[in-house]
Amino acid sequence: MQAFQRITFDPQVMGGQACIRGMRITAARIIRLIANGMTREEIAAEYPDLEPEDIQAALSYAAWLASDHVHEDRAA
Repeated sequence: MQAFQRITFDPQVMGGQACIRGMRITAARIIRLIANGMTREEIAAEYPDLEPEDIQAALSYAAWLASDHVHEDRAA
């Protein structure tokens, strides 16, 4: 998996979902806000703990997930 320095996974935080820097703000939440028309500036105003790089990291993570990569089943 590509290294995403601002995307963290912790089973104790939001059930292990991809979060921004260990906060209770998921990457999926940021992507949904953008998909629903919020600007980066509006998101930053709504979540003052976010940095511009956090929003970009969420977008990059979503782009990576949607890429044409073949993913292995890690449970196998």
